[in-house]
Amino acid sequence: MKQFLKDLFANQSYDENNFFLIAGPCVVENEELLTEVADKVSTVCKRLGIPYIFKSSYRKANRTSTSSFTGVGDDTGLSLLKKIRDTYNLPVTSDIHAHDEAAMAAEYVDILQIPAFLCRQTDLLLAAAQTGKIVNVKKGQFVSGPSMKFAVEKINKAGNKKVMLTERGTTFGYQDLVVDYRNIPWMQAHDVPVIMDCTHSLQQPNQTTGITGGNPQLIGTIAKAALAAGADGLFIETHPNPSVAKSDAANMLKLDLLENLLEQLVRIREAVV
Repeated sequence: MKQFLKDLFANQSYDENNFFLIAGPCVVENEELLTEVADKVSTVCKRLGIPYIFKSSYRKANRTSTSSFTGVGDDTGLSLLKKIRDTYNLPVTSDIHAHDEAAMAAEYVDILQIPAFLCRQTDLLLAAAQTGKIVNVKKGQFVSGPSMKFAVEKINKAGNKKVMLTERGTTFGYQDLVVDYRNIPWMQAHDVPVIMDCTHSLQQPNQTTGITGGNPQLIGTIAKAALAAGADGLFIETHPNPSVAKSDAANMLKLDLLENLLEQLVRIREAVV
């Protein structure tokens, strides 16, 4: 595990041979939701020795339709994330979409996440790097694992060596994604931790309804295969009742199903390492 991750997890007790988990609801809906998910997931991760990062987006800028929910307001969303961080003593992450968001978000979160569609946006990558925070760049659906070296180089040249990359599927036709697990070792060759996004990689975008579809029943399959391929971390969006979630309802894992899945994944990790 990279030193910057060891520093990030310094307040947690965990198995150093384990994968790390980034998990939470897709978007900040209200404080009650964040608290329920953080409490449940942190308890399970502590029991299983999994280092845990809480994730939720304070704003959703990439929406198919103008009627889609985008957030509760930047100040409120970021403040609620900080409250989760302080209450549960957890590192938190959220995505940013423009260079002028980086410094603002960095005051509240520990990791700045770069959305897949923006992984080549130079001014955004540089602004995130210059905050000194960990930067997690999601591989674009249109980009190969080897070519993600250029995103890493941009951040490194800005003076920041705390970089992670996330695999989240590759465009397969107009309305589907497919996961190429070769991207895990290919991106690890850039000397960065690599995370598998087990929920967004199952999206079915560009539906005529204006709402992205998905295959959440395959989340476990994606996660298990990723650990077998050597992924350092897993990203799983989860919600107590995905059907009523205000974003990515078709992709999130039902919260009650997470504990059993993590138990299986820990056993797979033990076999791999």
